[in-house]
Amino acid sequence: MTVMEAQPRADVAAASLTGEAYRLKVRDWLRNELPGSYRSDSPQFSPPTLEQSIAWEAAMHRAGLSGMTWPTSYGGHGRTLREHLIVNQEIGALAMPDSVNSIGKELAGPIILAIGTEEQKKRFLPAILQMRNIWCQGFSEPEAGSDLAGLRTRAVRHGDIWRINGQKIWTSGAARSQRCLLLARTGPVEDRHRGLALFAVPLDAPGVRVRTIKSIDGKESFCEVFFDDVEVAQLDALGAPDEGWAAAIRVLEIERATNRMYRAWRFENELRHLISACKTDTVLAGLLADSHYAVRLAETVVDIEVLKAHVETAVDVLVNGGSIGARGSLAKLHWSEAHQRFAMLAMELLSKAPLPLAPSVKVALRRFEGIYLASRAETIYAGTTEIQLGIIADRILALSKGR
Repeated sequence: MTVMEAQPRADVAAASLTGEAYRLKVRDWLRNELPGSYRSDSPQFSPPTLEQSIAWEAAMHRAGLSGMTWPTSYGGHGRTLREHLIVNQEIGALAMPDSVNSIGKELAGPIILAIGTEEQKKRFLPAILQMRNIWCQGFSEPEAGSDLAGLRTRAVRHGDIWRINGQKIWTSGAARSQRCLLLARTGPVEDRHRGLALFAVPLDAPGVRVRTIKSIDGKESFCEVFFDDVEVAQLDALGAPDEGWAAAIRVLEIERATNRMYRAWRFENELRHLISACKTDTVLAGLLADSHYAVRLAETVVDIEVLKAHVETAVDVLVNGGSIGARGSLAKLHWSEAHQRFAMLAMELLSKAPLPLAPSVKVALRRFEGIYLASRAETIYAGTTEIQLGIIADRILALSKGR
């Protein structure tokens, strides 16, 4: 019997361990319970279906490995951010699938905890962790892109009802989601940063239409979402009216700095996989020793260590009561650009393997083709590289406009 078939339990959550003992408990649980076919570095790799992903993530929550820092009164486990980081480090060390509800756990949940009402916290948060509600993020629009101040989807209040009209695009996972964390305009477009509000929109509401977009990797994870006179109850409005910009910035700071903290350790896992696959082929093994590739691989190691430092620094700042602020853009800019460089390097190396391909090289090539294609979007989503550079110039370096 696997953990996904077992009755609810909280193996790691129940453990009163700290430090390395806690890390070993987490590591043992993940390595014992994660189905081997879910690991993308396995010859038997078979991506989990949506139902399998939901079952796996619900099992992780029961074991104490998601919602770790959320209060127990809202379904969380009440542990520390440093323990959260340990779990992320161990998740990253395995080639396991990304969460299908990362928007719910890493964006919607934290913002609801920060600005939601008590009723909203009790209604939304346990459903996210138990995987009964999957969320998507309705921020980007066709004419706004990463410049959220330019969005035009409008929400007009009529008593206890908001009527919403507009369109969102590049909405990851909307077709499988039950709720959308929607940013809509309540004031004039000219106000830009004022007159914006956040909503938890049910995607089965009349007037909501979701259309999938097929991406270059053949997947249909991105969507367009249309809102045609969609009525949303005031109960589903998050935070104070007309203060959506501040809430959205808080969401994006979380997204850019602390979500998917496992990225650095997953990046390291990918590098180890690439090198081990290359070592099984005589030609590729020779290239590893070539000075040109040796330097680029060494630069990748440095990139990974810098990314780890960004994550650990963010955790230290938050643990000590600080806020991430614009520094989240430093981490987002670095990982997206570095990962794209690494994906190009991996494909360049693997493409030099002689035919017939060794089995281990076939497995690596399959994995890195996916990583390469996905990395093309990484410098765009969660704010483009251009947007990050603008934030860094303006809010961290305080450079004058136009320089």
